[in-house]
Amino acid sequence: MTARFLTPVVTLFDEFGKLDIQSNKNVYDHLIKGGIDGIVVMGSTGEFFNMPMSQQKELIDLAVGYINKRTKVYIGTSCMSIEDTIEMANYAHNAGADAVMIISPYYFSLSDESIEYFYNTVAAATEANIYLYNFPDRTGYDLSKEITLRLVRKNKNIVGYKDTVMVMAHTRALISLIKSEFPNFDVLSGFDENLVHNILCGGGGCIGGLSNLAPEIFSGWIKAVNNKDFDKMAEYQKIVDKMMKLYDIGTPFIPIVKKAMMVRGIDVKDYCTKPFLQANEKQTEQIIAVMKEINLL
Repeated sequence: MTARFLTPVVTLFDEFGKLDIQSNKNVYDHLIKGGIDGIVVMGSTGEFFNMPMSQQKELIDLAVGYINKRTKVYIGTSCMSIEDTIEMANYAHNAGADAVMIISPYYFSLSDESIEYFYNTVAAATEANIYLYNFPDRTGYDLSKEITLRLVRKNKNIVGYKDTVMVMAHTRALISLIKSEFPNFDVLSGFDENLVHNILCGGGGCIGGLSNLAPEIFSGWIKAVNNKDFDKMAEYQKIVDKMMKLYDIGTPFIPIVKKAMMVRGIDVKDYCTKPFLQANEKQTEQIIAVMKEINLL
């Protein structure tokens, strides 16, 4: 399987909380020009959790229509209810998305039976290809390898898995179990720095938010991986390890990424959904310091 790096793209808003149509188009062009392998709209970095369904549908139409097959488009269609998740998955599929990505309901921890019921019900009600999204720090529970295997056995349209965990042993065990029976199942890591480890374990690559800022770094890294150029792989690893400092500048990191994009000269604005605050002066200074360290300024 060819390694890929996908961007969980930021969503750009105006000061009133409406979609900034031109800024969203600008960032899609920026990512495509930078050689990224695919764009994930309304992942966690895309602030889906603060967007009403009507706005999500507006963004789906914008993204799929504007990107227009220039790269793969995946849509996060996660909702707290099964009914809304099915509605959004079908909307994205009918709009022309290549696949959807779904995190299971959060707030309460769920039993294994509840998790399986959720995904089985959604998968049976849509023709969309589905990427499971595991993010225990947000849901409060793990989408285990055993649950995943049962889901994949039952649902042909569950084709991949994003594993947003720092411990690579979790991802490695998942890859080992699932791909022994389903060799084409696509397992992607959710932290930028884990790309090479994921590939060496047999995974498909990564979905990482820092690629919003410098897609050319990550497309170059992927090229090195696919060419088995270990010196280049190590060179890019060192750059990305330094870039990871951006995640620690603010909580959440989304306004930091948007500000960094502005500092680099990408034609976007850094408004976020409430109550996320724009980067302050001190944080902006820290952003600039990291960008200078990796020669982005």
